[in-house]
Amino acid sequence: MAEPHVITALIAKRAELAGQIEHAQDQLRQLVIALDNVDATIHIFDPEIELENIKTRIVPERHRGFRGEITRIVLTTLRNAKRPLTSAEIAQRVMAERGLETTNKRLVKIIAKRTGSCLRSHRIQGTVRSEPGPDKLLVWEIVRT
Repeated sequence: MAEPHVITALIAKRAELAGQIEHAQDQLRQLVIALDNVDATIHIFDPEIELENIKTRIVPERHRGFRGEITRIVLTTLRNAKRPLTSAEIAQRVMAERGLETTNKRLVKIIAKRTGSCLRSHRIQGTVRSEPGPDKLLVWEIVRT
């Protein structure tokens, strides 16, 4: 016979998974209702439209942004900054804007790489500039024209 603490842990895990499934089913039900409402509204404006011909758009994973989203947040952050910011500070702002968990070290690293890439790309374009800052880190600021 298995140890009681193992059984207890497995029961708790099962309850957690069942709860997640129930939550996902509720979300799916809400999405289907919302889609039906949008379809009905489309038909009001164009009764002849074939909805099956509308391609679905793949929603990016939570940590992936929509096209241009990182750039928009980075540039807005630099425009609103009172002083030059490090790429780590900008990455934290990107995560906060997107509602991402800042305690997830793997995710912080991914977003920091994407933010750095965005900054380097815009430095080449002349939109932002960098200069040495404290602790040998680069600080970034928007190029004012």
